[in-house]
Amino acid sequence: MIISAFEAIDYSPFVVFAEPFPYAVSPRFFSNAAGASALTWLETEAPWQLVETDFYEQYEFSFIDAHVPTSLAFLKDDDFLGSLRDTVQALFGVTLGQRIDATAHRLIPEQRIRIHNDFLPGGETHRLLIQLNHGLEDKDGGFLLFFNSNDPEDVHKVFRPVHNSAVAFAISTNSNHAVTTVHGSERFTLVYSFYAER
Repeated sequence: MIISAFEAIDYSPFVVFAEPFPYAVSPRFFSNAAGASALTWLETEAPWQLVETDFYEQYEFSFIDAHVPTSLAFLKDDDFLGSLRDTVQALFGVTLGQRIDATAHRLIPEQRIRIHNDFLPGGETHRLLIQLNHGLEDKDGGFLLFFNSNDPEDVHKVFRPVHNSAVAFAISTNSNHAVTTVHGSERFTLVYSFYAER
């Protein structure tokens, strides 16, 4: 079944927060069909590559280079990306440029992402994360953490990796975040990155 860009999105209203940096949370993002179809592909056929840096080890790929099944073409469709941009602009009261990076991340047991802020001068300014999995339990780990500072003990908010939930946030020197170690199952995230209008 081919899912159109507009059939794919079925999100619940976002709740927006200002501190310690602007972020917004929605308990539901995709339609049931789109979320299930995307998760199946990520588990079975997606072109994962292991990437290791000084603060994380995970599997990932970019949608620019990936062969996406026709049924999931919406994941990098211009209409879908434009709708995501409109959503992020409305949430944060900003104007964004045309560039949107689309990637997917996969964490397996014993992998984690240490505290960092993703800020680079001239780099992305906002990010939208869509979490996909088969219902991770607390014992499985993989919690997204937001921090009040760059101190790993100074936790502001803990987000459970709830399937089909979404978190958007503004990237700055203050946007410190991390993902705790995954202990069971696998944690998948679609990551859409936005840039300021130039």
